[in-house]
Amino acid sequence: MELRQLQYFVTVVEEANFTRAAARLHLAQPGVSAQIRQLERELGQPLLDRSGRSVTVTEVGAAVLAHARAALAAADGIRQTVDQFSGLLRGRVRIGLLSGAASNRFDMASLLADFHDAHPQVEISLTEDTSERMLGELQHGALDIAVIGLKDEEPPPGTSCQIVVDEPLVAAVAPDDALLTADAERTGIPLTALRDRALISLPRGTGLRGVLERACAEAGFRPRIAFEAAAPHVLARLAARGLGVAVVPALPADEAAAAGLRTLEITAPRPRGRVALAWRAAGPSGPAARALLERLRAALPAVGSGGGAAGAGQAADTGDARQAAGPEDAQQAAGAGNARQPAATAPNHQAVGA
Repeated sequence: MELRQLQYFVTVVEEANFTRAAARLHLAQPGVSAQIRQLERELGQPLLDRSGRSVTVTEVGAAVLAHARAALAAADGIRQTVDQFSGLLRGRVRIGLLSGAASNRFDMASLLADFHDAHPQVEISLTEDTSERMLGELQHGALDIAVIGLKDEEPPPGTSCQIVVDEPLVAAVAPDDALLTADAERTGIPLTALRDRALISLPRGTGLRGVLERACAEAGFRPRIAFEAAAPHVLARLAARGLGVAVVPALPADEAAAAGLRTLEITAPRPRGRVALAWRAAGPSGPAARALLERLRAALPAVGSGGGAAGAGQAADTGDARQAAGPEDAQQAAGAGNARQPAATAPNHQAVGA
């Protein structure tokens, strides 16, 4: 039995597919299959059920999986212990990012480049997805850190969060929309005014969509979603063409006008779009992930009312980064790399709530 066989087995289980597992391991699929079959022959029992459309674990495989993960963690711990003596940080960090957040608001490319300059032996994996899927991967250990949209007031179970965006949601409409022709001077509307309107929203699984559906349920109706798009600027374009009411984060008046829109504050209730840096409540498992989390927490300062409830005030034990990001953390993060950390930039309203 070899550690690489255990790694292949765990990866196939996590991906539920040999081809995806091989791509993640940067190997040819036949080689991965052959190594796992060799492991099964050595153990004398099948570990994987290959009969369905997705690969699943057998009863024996489920029992073996925990031990395989423990063995891999122990081997990684040995390497990390040796690295600590030599002052070298290495390993793999898996980050999830909500679609649209890799922008001026979250200059993730520069942040990761700075971290890589300081720690070139750390392998970083970055993926974009919906908040719902990333949250599941975070809770199950497939991701170490994620930037997600929040749909509830409290942090998701098993996670700790630092709120980095907190903005009210508005109804964006074309200038000739009925909501405006009835009263050209109005600046806000109750949520119930959208009861029978065609709405334009981000897809299911995003934080903003979750906030909208929860607010509508509390107001006693189900939103009628006519159009969905993953990119908020597409929502704005659809609304500007009179195809419905786009529910989006608050926009400055000049930005709204440039997009051919008017915005109305949604009241009674007042839903908000919130984005958070999230990690498992127990903290990332490896020193590389803990170091990167500390860097990100210093670079993405906590904002809004949620900063105390789900943010800095509820920061979980993250190993080396146990306290909320403050001046000392910022200095530490800046000193860890080439000091080319991006300066704060103007808000990019396309990122909120995905």
